[in-house]
Amino acid sequence: MARSNIAAALGIASLGLLVVYQLISQLGLPNVGFFHFKNISENRATSPDQIPLVSPSSQPDVSDAVPAYLLGVGKADITGPVVEINLMGYADPKQVGTGLRQRLYSRAFIVGSIDPPEDRIVYLVLDTQSGDTAIRYGILQGLKELGPEYSSYGKSNVAVTGTHSHSGPGAWLNYLLPQITSKGFDKQSYRAIVDGALLSIKRAHESLAPGRLSIGETQIQDANINRSPFAYLANPEDERAKYEHEVDKKMTMLKFQTAEDGKDIGVLTWFPVHGTSMLGNNTLISGDNKGVAAILFEKDIQNSGEGSENFVAGFSQANVGDTSPNVLGAYCEDGSGEKCNFEDSTCGGTSQACHGRGPMFRQHDQGASSCFEIGRRQYAGAKALYQSLTANSEFLDGPVRSFHTYRDFSNFTFQHPNGSVVTTCPAALGYSFAAGTTDGPGAFDFKQNDTGTPDASPVWAIVRNFLREPSEAQKACHGPKPILLDVGEIDRPYLWTPNIVDIQLLRIGQLTIIVSPGEATTMAGRRWKEAIAASASTLLPISSLPSAHRDQSSIVVLGGPANSYTHYIATEEEYGIQRYEGASTLYGPHTLNAYINATTSLLPYLYSSPDSPEHKHPLDPGPQPPIHINVSYNFNPSVRFDRAPLFKHFGQVLQDVSPSYRRGETVRVRFAGANPRNNLRLEGTFVAVEHLRHGAWIRVRDDSDWDLIYRWRRTSTVMGTSEVKVDWEIGETRVDGGLYRMRYFGDAKSLGGDVEAFEGVTGIFRVE
Repeated sequence: MARSNIAAALGIASLGLLVVYQLISQLGLPNVGFFHFKNISENRATSPDQIPLVSPSSQPDVSDAVPAYLLGVGKADITGPVVEINLMGYADPKQVGTGLRQRLYSRAFIVGSIDPPEDRIVYLVLDTQSGDTAIRYGILQGLKELGPEYSSYGKSNVAVTGTHSHSGPGAWLNYLLPQITSKGFDKQSYRAIVDGALLSIKRAHESLAPGRLSIGETQIQDANINRSPFAYLANPEDERAKYEHEVDKKMTMLKFQTAEDGKDIGVLTWFPVHGTSMLGNNTLISGDNKGVAAILFEKDIQNSGEGSENFVAGFSQANVGDTSPNVLGAYCEDGSGEKCNFEDSTCGGTSQACHGRGPMFRQHDQGASSCFEIGRRQYAGAKALYQSLTANSEFLDGPVRSFHTYRDFSNFTFQHPNGSVVTTCPAALGYSFAAGTTDGPGAFDFKQNDTGTPDASPVWAIVRNFLREPSEAQKACHGPKPILLDVGEIDRPYLWTPNIVDIQLLRIGQLTIIVSPGEATTMAGRRWKEAIAASASTLLPISSLPSAHRDQSSIVVLGGPANSYTHYIATEEEYGIQRYEGASTLYGPHTLNAYINATTSLLPYLYSSPDSPEHKHPLDPGPQPPIHINVSYNFNPSVRFDRAPLFKHFGQVLQDVSPSYRRGETVRVRFAGANPRNNLRLEGTFVAVEHLRHGAWIRVRDDSDWDLIYRWRRTSTVMGTSEVKVDWEIGETRVDGGLYRMRYFGDAKSLGGDVEAFEGVTGIFRVE
């Protein structure tokens, strides 16, 4: 092809993408939670909140126990651009980063067999909206580049999960649909996540040592509710009767302990609650409530000396799909103060005024107080559970195994539990997808619970057909979902959403981990876990378990969204209601059963003996998903240059501190700044609080602390000037009296492209 034709083709493609972006951003893709073991004998409970897995008398003394596994934990910074990049989660193009509330991290947990030591798994917990195909690809490529020492880690045993925070920078996902509101794919944002994940794995690998894994569970009653109870009630009454709550209140914990010195090195938990405590009008980067919980736990352990200096706490998601941290319920913010309509979450016939309320909703702080409180509740429950896991706790014991493959869910045929043969569909999103949720309502006249002929303006059908008109076969396959976006069949300029999905399970002894690429609803997750536990019990006879575990059936947890992002996984009954979760179930009404079939059929790879056919013949890797790293568009402008204000220098204090502050007050300062995209300061900090102790300035706060807030503002695009505002919310507790100062670390880019670091320091002030 001639160069002029290539240029013309690229120009047309670019123009097309811009048109699509303008259409969809104007049409109001929702401000939503979009880019938003078998049950263990609870009659053994010794208290309402703590539920031991087995009776204490059946446990060995830890001092005499043989180390069961090789264990390692690691943590690394993955904070991408904190300004000028759209936040990933609510899909609102106006929600662009302006600063940092708390840094984001990758937390890596490695579990390996003592013999053979190459049998290992890596479970990553990223402070991101989800896992992703391109992110996982980058991590796996990076592991190969680390050399033969890391050859044990690969496609089958590395799980990449996200905490589902809606407050991290976007523009790192593989498929086009989530890229639209993020103005494409930003390699700085992408590399921050991949490089940080690799560093966390490297640190976990370097810390590997023999150790033990104890496991327990607790109930956290006040940290989540169901945001779609009308859809949940569509599930069979006898099935719902088996459960006390409309969401899972159970937190499951693995405690990592070294054998040599008995030191605790980390915990890994699973608990379902959406990362939507920070509201859609928030523009500060954070890990939302799970990020809060993790850092509270880590700082507590490190400060108390209960565990190792590099203790890592992972707060993984579970069956999160229909959960909400807005535990006071959804109300109409239209002056009426009434509850939203139960069936479709509307107020006066529209969805825009219906908002969920967090525990501190009266604080007008973009959800920050509620976010911290929901995080604190998870931390408090986890800490109590951690302290209850002693020498008399249940320990995991048995092989470490895993598998991963891909399945094409655009046309996956299998036998339904009722005996019929059914097929999934190419991915599509329904009208109720655009209505959003009570955590983040959508726009225009879209409503939840919209089935059949959509209750919306006919203009949306015209817009849909402009992008791609779904065929009659596609409409029938997805019924009763009315299709708004036929995303699985749009491949220009490249595929909008995945049709090829990750199928992965991990096993550690009697624990099986479902690695889910989508957000399973509460009941969907329960069914999936029960199916895995039932199938595992037929493959793993009780007589083959160690004697201490023979009263204990298989333990199953679900983690995700992981490895990719396939939106939601609702039950067939919930799908029929077509609230947001059902409308966002990509592959039609049989999506959940397809996942169950694809995973249970491969369980022999986890539970069969080493001489079985499954272990003699490698698992078919399946069709490979496309990787769009090098073909994705990016319309995010780069940093051109920085300049200090006239007659001032970078780092100069523009607003200094007062002489003294009381606990409960806020210190506010401003500096002549530069764009933080010049240097992400990974493993470092933009701002710090220093305390004068014994004649030396000691850092006591940095970007990892919730109460230290960094904001950046461009004051002149033409002149390249900007300023940084730093707030320190002095707590009522945990702050010693004395002399303090605040420090800002920046990096300025010259017209020639060179980047130079600088610092700014405030005056000294007293905290009384």
